[in-house]
Amino acid sequence: MVLHSAPYTSACLHFLDGLSWMLVFPCYWLLDRLLASCVATSLEKQRRSQDPCSFLSLCILVSVPLYLLLLLALLPFALLGFIVWAPLQAVRQPYLYTYRRPDKHQAEQGQAGPGGAGTGEWRPQGRNFCFCSANVCLLPDSLARFNNLSDTHRRAREVGRRIRNGASRPQIKIYIDSPTNTSISAASFSSLTTGFRHTSSLDQRPDQTPTTNGPADTEPEPPTECPIHPPGAADCPIHPPAGDQFPTHADAVPPAGDCPLHPNGTSSSDCPAHSTGEADCPVHAPSSHDCAVHAPSNHDCAMHGDVAPKPDCPLHASGVQISISAPEPDPDEEETGNHREAGGGDSMTASRESLARYHGDGGIGISSNNTLSHVPRTSVFKRPGRKRRHGDETFEHDVSAFFPANLDFLALQEVFDHGATSRLRRQLHRYFPYVLSDVGRYGWKGCCSRFKFLNSGLMLASRYPILDARYECYPNGRGEDALAAKGALFAKVHVGTSHQEQRVVGYLTCTHLHAIEGDSSVRCQQLDLLLQWGSEFRQSSSRPEGEKVLEDLVAFDVLLGDLNFDNCSSEDKLEQQHSLFSQYKDPCRLGPGEDKPWALGTLLEPSGLYDDDVTSPESLQKLMENEEGRKEYLVFPPSKTPSSSQRGRKIPLRGNGRRIDYLLYSDEGLQPDWKLDIEEFSFVTQLAGLTDHLSVAMRLAVSTGEDEP
Repeated sequence: MVLHSAPYTSACLHFLDGLSWMLVFPCYWLLDRLLASCVATSLEKQRRSQDPCSFLSLCILVSVPLYLLLLLALLPFALLGFIVWAPLQAVRQPYLYTYRRPDKHQAEQGQAGPGGAGTGEWRPQGRNFCFCSANVCLLPDSLARFNNLSDTHRRAREVGRRIRNGASRPQIKIYIDSPTNTSISAASFSSLTTGFRHTSSLDQRPDQTPTTNGPADTEPEPPTECPIHPPGAADCPIHPPAGDQFPTHADAVPPAGDCPLHPNGTSSSDCPAHSTGEADCPVHAPSSHDCAVHAPSNHDCAMHGDVAPKPDCPLHASGVQISISAPEPDPDEEETGNHREAGGGDSMTASRESLARYHGDGGIGISSNNTLSHVPRTSVFKRPGRKRRHGDETFEHDVSAFFPANLDFLALQEVFDHGATSRLRRQLHRYFPYVLSDVGRYGWKGCCSRFKFLNSGLMLASRYPILDARYECYPNGRGEDALAAKGALFAKVHVGTSHQEQRVVGYLTCTHLHAIEGDSSVRCQQLDLLLQWGSEFRQSSSRPEGEKVLEDLVAFDVLLGDLNFDNCSSEDKLEQQHSLFSQYKDPCRLGPGEDKPWALGTLLEPSGLYDDDVTSPESLQKLMENEEGRKEYLVFPPSKTPSSSQRGRKIPLRGNGRRIDYLLYSDEGLQPDWKLDIEEFSFVTQLAGLTDHLSVAMRLAVSTGEDEP
């Protein structure tokens, strides 16, 4: 399948399209500004009320007549351009595929190889993949104001920057080798500050001051409690004062008489590192790899040799190893602020989370040999982790101020504005090599009987190579929704190759359904078409291109998008009982009409978008973790919203708001022994102040049932 890397197959058609749009664009821009002047956001209304004679009010009074005069003057040229532009849309490609070669650092980190993110040999134990969906509301500025949002182009740039900053954060993985210590849980969603520079040693941690996207000022922090001597000792022989070289490395090993554990005058019976009678001190061993304090692994411990380490060994941590991958900051970053106020003000303090999660009473510190040693928690941790498990849930779920680290696939909705699309795509390409954008049709085309002023608004970004893609337009749009070419984007991605030279692939479906409330029958028809088109796409793309080509192995089938109905509203019963949920699984759903207790609504109340409590990712995160905050800032189904006469009374609301953004997965079509399991599910607040939706993210583990050789 040949992907469309240009909007037209002919350079001549491309030239005519650009020329005609040059004639149309001035009137389009003037009309957009004219309408935007008439629709004010709540922030603008607040400013005008505080200062009625402000410069902003004066500009509106002057600009509106000027816009109107220029619009009338340029209207003939726009009509001429429209006559040429509209017929060209019938032969325009349904999407634009762009590829940007990964930079050198991404290739070194293994985050994006020559063909993307790790498309090499498929590991027998399988892999995990991270998916995210977000409605970013990048409409033309005049239309975005009806959702209480403005400045679409600035928001598009900032949306792309925040997604990239969140996804390219270092990712921590914690492995527990000792069965006696299970107090640390794996935290693949763990968040670090964006300024944490990649280093091979983990004796550095992010500075506790606000950081930007540049390198953070970090410095080693020696452990505050030594495992060799009892607490309160003044001079530790193992941990000298800060700045001195560690005395137990092989290249700095003192003679036996100057052993740092039993200096001159101290008998071996008093040595805390080995028992009485041992001939060889385990600290100053002959070679560096035998160093008891900086052993490469637990089995190299000079205290135990090849024997499994004891849980109370004083020279190393109890079998806990951590690994970290940290992309370098982008050297071409134009602005250093990670989060900005919705009104375009100063940079906000970047949200930070703990370096690792902990449970129980013991704290954990990081030593220079990539192991964890027991130290007071205050030396590393700022607050407990937010991840939770509810009841018998098999995966972790949380509200996160960051997009998940190492994000693999991103589906966006409502990317309608052409200028915003270009700016957003440019930002995303700094992390995602493969992007499908400008999806949909304009004008008249096939099943889309009405003229389409806007495309589908869909965008799909991937770290893995895209093999095939298809767009389909919903033919049954009504009202204002019929002005946009809403539909479904299907993609097939290459995620690996088996040892038998079979391609391992995944299927993605990105969609945005009809939005008008009360039109349940329209959405159900669109869901029927979605399932039909998806089945046809998988069948057509799975056929081998030649006789010698082996059949593809399917790793996952994931549906992402804004479905514009929730699972708790009485008005959405038809959609809740649709066959879609028998083919795809919803991690947040218990059954028709009932969500899991931890599931959150994803639609924010537009009137509160500029409140101080919701303009930063971290503050919005705290609100979403609080029941009163959810009731105030999330949109609830109409039948569950307290009436004005009941306002002020404590009325229990069923559910946690309208959850209309979905991540669904299907295990149909997988290999017999393959299995899909959810590792983590998150509601993401990093786009606070930029859109009226919460983002949703999911990490899916694909296991093959084989053991790693």
